[in-house]
Formats: sequence, C-alpha cells, structure tokens
Amino acid sequence: MAERKLNGKVALVGGGAKNLGGLTSRQFAEMGAKVAVHYNSAATEQAAGETVAAVQKIGSDAVAIQADLTRPGEVSRVFDETIRAFGGVDIAVNTTGMVIKKPILECTEEDYDRIFAINSKAAFFFIQEAGRKLNDRGRIITIVSSLLAAYTDSYAIYPGSKAPIEHYTRAASKEFGVRGISVNAIGPGPMDTPFFYGQESKESANYHQHAAALSAFSKTGLTDIEDIAPIVTFLATDGWWITGQTIFANGGYTTR
Repeated sequence: MAERKLNGKVALVGGGAKNLGGLTSRQFAEMGAKVAVHYNSAATEQAAGETVAAVQKIGSDAVAIQADLTRPGEVSRVFDETIRAFGGVDIAVNTTGMVIKKPILECTEEDYDRIFAINSKAAFFFIQEAGRKLNDRGRIITIVSSLLAAYTDSYAIYPGSKAPIEHYTRAASKEFGVRGISVNAIGPGPMDTPFFYGQESKESANYHQHAAALSAFSKTGLTDIEDIAPIVTFLATDGWWITGQTIFANGGYTTR
C-alpha cells in the first residue's frame, strides 16, 4: 500500500480512463485521494467505469466524467462536476493527447487543426481552468513528449502541437505561484501503449525500442507507464518545490 500522503485531497485526471491516466488514477487512490476520471467519448466509457471501480476497490471514491476537452466550456464543466462531487480540486493532471506521424509535405490543414485542438488548445484551457478552480497549494501536471527534444523526420505537428505547453507551464507557474500552486510538464519517451504502436511500422517501432540509453533494462525497450505514474504522484506530493519545469523521463531517449 502506498503511503497515504493525499488523504483528504481530490485529483482530476484528464484522460484518466486507461493507460497512463488509468494507472495514475489508481495510484492517487492508493495515496488516499478521491479521483475524478475524465474520459472523452463512448469508446473509453467502459474503461473509465473500470477505473472508477478499481479506485473504489482500493477504498477511495471516484466519479467518471465525460467531456470533449477541446471545448473550453466542457473543460469548465469537468472541473465544476468534480467540485460538486468532492467539494474541491487539489490536483489536476492532463494526460490527453493524440499523435499524427506524417512528413510535413503530407500534413493537411485538417490534420493541423485537429492535433492542435487536442494537444495544445485543450491543454491551455485545462491549465487555465485549473488556475481558476484549484484549491491553494494545488498541483497542475501535463503530459507532453520527449520528442520536444528530438531531431527526427515525420514528427512535425505532433511535438509541434505539444511545444506550446512548455510555455503555458512556465507562464502559469509564475502567475499561479502566489497561491502556492506548482505547474509542471512531463515528457515521457515513446510509451508501450496502443497510442505508440498505431503510428509506427515494425521497423520504426524496433528503432524506438533500442534508442534509449537504458532500453536494455526495460521489458519492452520503451517507456513503461509504470515509470511515469510515480513521477506524477511525486510532483503532486513531495515534489511540490519543482515548478515551471518540463521533466524528460525517457531512459535517455532524448536529452537537452
């Protein structure tokens, strides 16, 4: 059982139904937090319900909330529903995102608009709403990508749409610091989830599985969600003094 450092706290996890978001939701519960599990659509509704059930089995409380985070009004509603359910919000984590892997010459306007809406716009308004509605000494954490420090082809609009979040993080940490709120971003390497494999060929997946300095010590060669969730919970607890930062956690896949 994890040390219960979050007793009495409330965590809202954007994209909290499965993969990294689901694991983070469960680990927050193990630390004593109540958890609002956001999910995007009917495709992840069942997974959200399973995560809520897992949190309740741990002995904490949880609620699932559906919303399209590309709509600022929906972002506001997610926070409001969390507050109605649990009386406040202390930790806001946004794990949502999408990947498009295409050469620049093949990217369409539709690709550009869609990925920036999901990765950049949603992140901005999630941070904004957290700044409005978090309790004092709250924590805001956004998942970005280690590709922000990569030199590679075919990945322009994915890390490009994540790059603004570094600036949002720095600005928000400066503006919200007066209330004791820390704001950070975490850049995992390619994670061993369907999110990764859907974009890669067998050959490119093999490259990524061997690209990190510590790949040989990972069961898949990739970043495991089990490597990232503890960093999220650390920033939400003992790591409160860290703010305005992008933390690359990737086994040496990229660095800067």
